[in-house]
Amino acid sequence: MEGIIFKALSGFYYVDCDGQTVTCRARGKFRHEKVSPLVGDRVKVTAQIDGTGTVDAILPRKNEFWRPAVANIDDLVIVASGATPVTDPFLIDRVVAVAERQGCECVICFNKWDLEQPQVLYETYTAAGFPTLRVSAETGEGLEELFSLISGKVCAFTGNSGVGKSSILNALEPDFDLQVGDVSEKLGRGRHTTRHVELFRLKNGTVVADTPGFASFEEEPDYVPEELQYAFREFTPYLEKCRFLDCVHMKEKGCAILEAVARGEIAQTRHDSYIRLYQQAKEIPEWRRKGLDGAKSK
Repeated sequence: MEGIIFKALSGFYYVDCDGQTVTCRARGKFRHEKVSPLVGDRVKVTAQIDGTGTVDAILPRKNEFWRPAVANIDDLVIVASGATPVTDPFLIDRVVAVAERQGCECVICFNKWDLEQPQVLYETYTAAGFPTLRVSAETGEGLEELFSLISGKVCAFTGNSGVGKSSILNALEPDFDLQVGDVSEKLGRGRHTTRHVELFRLKNGTVVADTPGFASFEEEPDYVPEELQYAFREFTPYLEKCRFLDCVHMKEKGCAILEAVARGEIAQTRHDSYIRLYQQAKEIPEWRRKGLDGAKSK
């Protein structure tokens, strides 16, 4: 049988095989090969009459993330907020850079639009070429558009704690009844209510994952400095126009990227994030950079 791992917990893998859940253990060969099945993996399983089984093989992955541990994501829905807790644009850009490296589309979803409207950020990501939505889990604004946009895909929801990831999922599919954490007015952040990655199926055929917040999403840079320019899609039209071929787009004379920022064609916040991420990537040890190059070539 073939199926998708919908949940992994305490060494058990819960595999959805055409609507039937098979509770599996992984074969020992995976441990010897130092390979771990991930939520979202398409796998081959041997099922027993009692509903248990074994994961025999992992089919080729479209992409993979390790913090959180999930694979084969079509769209990464990044939930942000202009209300409490306010999302730092850098957190969005850090996740986008990781997703771009993995060939995963990002949907930027500004929740709590009924409370606060971060219009400038909405325009920033729209202009950069990302599907960008104004949403309210409370009033229902934008949910139909989101529902349509992710229809039939495998999606992961992520965002800083308290922005309303679980609330949006509950609004999209009330039967979920996911736990929702209260936001501390004093701290301006929410309690982590999502402890593990788990897939859920919507009635329109979409499979979604509610994941932990940004704090655990790829804390270590997942790219080498020279590749980072390609993770900012609005840089693309200018990359061949810099005076110097090895331009890193930070302070060089004749840099087309800096000129575009000065003209307002690239948002200052996006370029600020690029600089910060570039500096972080430069701190990665050389041996680790070679590993990232190897992972990229697979």
